[in-house]
Amino acid sequence: MAMSNHNISVRSGKSRQALTIHPNAAGIDIGSPSHFVAVPPDRDDEPVREFTSFTVDLNALADWLKDCDVDTVATESRRDTYLNC
Repeated sequence: MAMSNHNISVRSGKSRQALTIHPNAAGIDIGSPSHFVAVPPDRDDEPVREFTSFTVDLNALADWLKDCDVDTVATESRRDTYLNC
């Protein structure tokens, strides 16, 4: 069942920002030797996994995200990065 994205208004100091919630999102903490990936806890018995930076593991990461019905990925960086699949 597809879920729509929701916008929530968040108050930050005197300004207000819109925060978009993506229910089918995963988060990736990118590192040189490996990446830690988290999917929603209802998608897998092991919702946080580590993948090395080698091509075979990156392909396994992509396959796992597809199997978990992830359509959006957020990564850590200096600037916020959101990738829509």
